[in-house]
Amino acid sequence: MGGQEIEQLIRLLGRLPGFGPRSARRVALYLLKEPQTRLAPLAHAMERASNAIKTCSSCGNLDTIDPCHICSDPLRDQGLICVVETVGDLWALERAGVHRGVYQVLGGTLSPLAGIGPEDLDVAPLFEKLNKGTVREIILALGATVEGATTMHWLMDQLAPYGGVTVSRVAQGVPMGGALDVLDDGTLAAALGARRPA
Repeated sequence: MGGQEIEQLIRLLGRLPGFGPRSARRVALYLLKEPQTRLAPLAHAMERASNAIKTCSSCGNLDTIDPCHICSDPLRDQGLICVVETVGDLWALERAGVHRGVYQVLGGTLSPLAGIGPEDLDVAPLFEKLNKGTVREIILALGATVEGATTMHWLMDQLAPYGGVTVSRVAQGVPMGGALDVLDDGTLAAALGARRPA
C-alpha cells in the first residue's frame, strides 16, 4: 500500500478518538494528495501546539499561558467554580457561553474497576481555593454516568465541611449516560441554568 512513513501516519491517525483503520486511511490519503497545502501546515501546527501548550496550574485547562486565559481574566467570577471531568467538557461549556466563573478540571472520574481513586483526581487546586475563603458556589457539572455520580457523591462529602459554600449540580438536559462535550449549546445552557442544590 505504501512506505513505512505512510503506514505510521495511518497507525497514528487510527489512534485518534472516532477513527478506525478505514477513516485513518481516508484522512491519510486526503492529506497526502496535497502534502504541501494539507499535511505540512497540519504538521507545523501540531508541532507548534506541542511546544506551546501548558496545563493551567489553577484549573487544569490547556492553554498557552499559566494560569490560563480563563483563570487570569479579571471579568470572570472567581467565587463561582464549575467542576468538570475533562478539558473537553470545559471547552463545551465555554463554547456555549453559559458560565462566567472559573473551572476545575478533575482529569477523570472515580472508577474502582479502572483503578482510578480520589488520589488520581486533580482536586488539590479546588481545595486551595476553598481554604482561601473566596468561593461562594461550586457547580458539579459531571456526566450522568455511574462514575460521574460516584465522583459527585464523593465530592459532596469532601465539600460538606465548607458550610458557607453552596454546592449545586447540573440538572435537566444532561441525559443519563451522556457526556458534556457531545451535547449541543442549548442543552448545556438549560442544564447549567437549571442547576439545583446537590
